[in-house]
Amino acid sequence: MGQSGRSRHQKRARAQAHLRNLEAYAAQPHSFVFSRGRAGRSVRQLSLDLRRVMEPLTATRLQIRKKNSLKDCVAVAGPLGVTHFLILSKTETSVYFKLIRLPGGPTLTFRINKLSTRHPVLQYTLVRDVVSSLRRHRMHEQQFAHPPLLVLNSFGPHGMHVKLMATMFQNLFPSINVHKVNLNTIKRCLLINYNPDSQELDFRHYSIRVVPVGASRGMKKLLQEKFPNMSRLQDVSELLATGAGLSESEAEPDGEHNITVLPQAVAGRGNMPAQQSAVRLTEIGPRMTLQLIKIQEGVGEGNVLFHSFVHKTEEELQATLAAKEEKLRLKAQRQDQQAQNVQRKREQREAHRKKSLVGMKRAQAEADGDSDAEDPGAPAEAEGVSQQEEEEDEAEYFRQAVGEEPDEDMFPKAAKWRRPAGPPGKKRRVKERKPDRGSDRRPPKAKGRHPGAQAKVGPRGAARDHRRGRPWPPKRVA
Repeated sequence: MGQSGRSRHQKRARAQAHLRNLEAYAAQPHSFVFSRGRAGRSVRQLSLDLRRVMEPLTATRLQIRKKNSLKDCVAVAGPLGVTHFLILSKTETSVYFKLIRLPGGPTLTFRINKLSTRHPVLQYTLVRDVVSSLRRHRMHEQQFAHPPLLVLNSFGPHGMHVKLMATMFQNLFPSINVHKVNLNTIKRCLLINYNPDSQELDFRHYSIRVVPVGASRGMKKLLQEKFPNMSRLQDVSELLATGAGLSESEAEPDGEHNITVLPQAVAGRGNMPAQQSAVRLTEIGPRMTLQLIKIQEGVGEGNVLFHSFVHKTEEELQATLAAKEEKLRLKAQRQDQQAQNVQRKREQREAHRKKSLVGMKRAQAEADGDSDAEDPGAPAEAEGVSQQEEEEDEAEYFRQAVGEEPDEDMFPKAAKWRRPAGPPGKKRRVKERKPDRGSDRRPPKAKGRHPGAQAKVGPRGAARDHRRGRPWPPKRVA
């Protein structure tokens, strides 16, 4: 068998590089973006557009069912390395956006405000609406292979809640080392602008394009391999010198606000290192205007650290904290009581089980001591009673068949058989047996019959009527 194309050292180096890439990917922040409740079609589409913004470090095909609670999502997020939740919800008055840091919080709740007074119904703009308003849009799949560049504007010393907002947005994306970053990986930009007067956030998403400067518009056109219509030109120099025949959209003005010197080569014709190029932004959506409502501890529940509309005094905060501590104390007390009840019931069941085992062993020892022995049957007293009844029946049959009393040795137990005693204090009446008259002896009266319809019992139990005059069978001689 031939050897593989890679050596052992090459395989080891590739395995180590793959492991380093996995560790670096796991160290980066990941997110879940989804909607909760009856959000509606537009809000669900907005959540999908936010997933496009957070790509590739988000679950693009995440599916959340109605029966899944927030605790289920938190339980799943831990093993997957998810660090942030972006949740959209809708009420009768407005649309809300929650930003949650896992696993211990905090939770920031934003309200999506109206974009303008002229359109009070519009509270956000989807990607399809932004793209449809542009004459030429620049959005392709290669732009979403890397996370966007985060730009925070006007997040100054306006309070601790503003500083916390800036930190939360910074932790949404991986950090960038400006000395080692590859400019070809930066294809998108996420701009979050804070307005101190209105205390609102402007959420904008742009596509980045770098073009060379210092050349005429015609030269830029030729570098892009887009040949304009030169039917009205006398010479090609007119195109290179003046840029005639180009539209206003193709000749965008550049200035000091977007011209920079490239430290390294960037993809695109004419973008050389140490040369000036212009950075152009094209909005690709979505677009939102956010207002911070409150900041909470924990994941969706906890103490309210900041609220835009409710301001409490120090005494009210202390009273709220004391009430919460009392509630937690009562909860812990109930849990301890429940644990004691469970332990007590467990001990009772164990004691009952041991007592039952002792009783079963005692009964087994009293029986015979051998569990494999045969069944001893009925007790001796019941057996003696059954034998007495059987011999009494045989003695009665002998009297009827032969007509004489049997000897005492023939049925010894029948003579000792006693009838059950009657109630106490009442004398038992003993009926004397009549002497034997041979064939004229009358049999005992049958119970449940009329006196005029008495029947005689033959030797084999067959009833015969004495009034009909049928003869009895001949006597047997013992």
